[in-house]
Amino acid sequence: QLQLEESGGGLVQEGGSLRLSCTASGRTSTSNIMGWFRQAPGKEREFVAAINWIGNTPNYADSVKGRFGVSKDYRKDTFYLQLDNLKPDDTAVYYCATSHSWSFQSAAYSHWGQGTQVTVSS
Repeated sequence: QLQLEESGGGLVQEGGSLRLSCTASGRTSTSNIMGWFRQAPGKEREFVAAINWIGNTPNYADSVKGRFGVSKDYRKDTFYLQLDNLKPDDTAVYYCATSHSWSFQSAAYSHWGQGTQVTVSS
């Protein structure tokens, strides 16, 4: 059973940075795409970024391009989301998830972490 655990959220001022981590344990070899989503209060969960576990082809939502970066560390079974130049609109619970194929839709992702809160103050 694949399990994901996020960490690294917190409270930051506008323009600040955070780095989120997602560590996978269990059957990590069954997942190809590692994705990040976020959900703000009263809004639907939305795609943020994703990267393939083998290779290095990241994809980003337009709203975060140029500000967020996704990366991975094979040795630690961990992938990261670097959040720079944060804005109040980035406030949300951030989730990592895995999928067998590329998708921007949350329904395509089968395993999810518990989420980590990111709050950006103005």
